[in-house]
Amino acid sequence: MSNRKPTEDVALGIRRRVFEHAMRNNGGYLSQACSAAEQLAWLYNEELNLGEPTLPMIPKPFAGVPSASNPEYHTGAGYNGPFEPQFDRLFIAPAHYALVAYATLIEVGRMAPEGLEMFNKDGSSVEMIGAEHSPGMEVHNGTLGIGLSTAAGLAYGRRLRGDTGRTWVFMSDGEVQEGQTWEAVQACAHHGIDSVYAIMDVNNQQCDGAMSSVMEVGDIRRKFIEFGAACVDVDGHDLGAIRDAVREPHAGKPLIILAHTNPFHTMPVLEERFPRLHYVRFKSEDERARFNHSIAADLGVEPIDYSH
Repeated sequence: MSNRKPTEDVALGIRRRVFEHAMRNNGGYLSQACSAAEQLAWLYNEELNLGEPTLPMIPKPFAGVPSASNPEYHTGAGYNGPFEPQFDRLFIAPAHYALVAYATLIEVGRMAPEGLEMFNKDGSSVEMIGAEHSPGMEVHNGTLGIGLSTAAGLAYGRRLRGDTGRTWVFMSDGEVQEGQTWEAVQACAHHGIDSVYAIMDVNNQQCDGAMSSVMEVGDIRRKFIEFGAACVDVDGHDLGAIRDAVREPHAGKPLIILAHTNPFHTMPVLEERFPRLHYVRFKSEDERARFNHSIAADLGVEPIDYSH
């Protein structure tokens, strides 16, 4: 896109938009913005090779389910540009990161800010849990753990067709509790599919609490390597480390970048809620006001006026 901003500014902008949305709506996916902003900013602002968007800047309403009799149906992938052989494709595997993904699209100029005003409204395509018709989404990944398999299948088909573009997946660490993730890695390794790239937000928390309290997963990097991937551990808030990681040699193997993050990075007041940070809904008006002023100060903005 033209007039590209520094990626650090994009990440800050993502957090500011998610913060404002959460304050106005008395809750939101704040911790996902804390942990993943650098990753999504880097993907969209630097790493992905995408064409110009093919859908309107202001999202269309939900146009119904796909069928031969519904010519209005479309996926939300048009915000990532056209499906052409040389371009990359991206799957957002954890659909509950949708709010952060929408904020990213706005920050990089692929969607209008008005899109967030449609979030979770009846008849809107801007779903709270991203669906295949939501901005930036190509398939429905609401069943956590299918994203890497989807990418593996698409990448295999693209290779058969002669496409040169890569297939990327943004993941979360809860997905390593799903067997399908490991099957996808094995399939890529067996077929030598090295056009699959994934970056995983390893923030050690999930819907039901801390990862270790739900199901201990051990040494994720070692497991990915044993299952046939090339895998790199990085600080997920260090853009330089992420940039270096994508250059890791991985001929014949998928590349998995494990981005270790802090789910209250830049919003330290959220630590009060850890590990119950999946969706932060304020417990009282006093807490809402206190979080508003604390986070605003940390993000360098004025507190949000949510009274109207």
